[in-house]
Amino acid sequence: MYSLVQRSSLRRLIGVQAPALLSSLVIAEIFFKFHSFTLECLAFLATWGAFDWLISTIITSRKPS
Repeated sequence: MYSLVQRSSLRRLIGVQAPALLSSLVIAEIFFKFHSFTLECLAFLATWGAFDWLISTIITSRKPS
């Protein structure tokens, strides 16, 4: 997590990571009830990674060549 913050620009953190983090946090809070912290944490991180990939893909496909 430290290297993510260290290497990324503030614009990327706010534009990509913040929406991915918040949306995955909401989904995890509403839907993930595994009664195991480890499973819920892994599912949250997987959801965050999926949202991050999706948002990054959308952003890079919209950039003019």
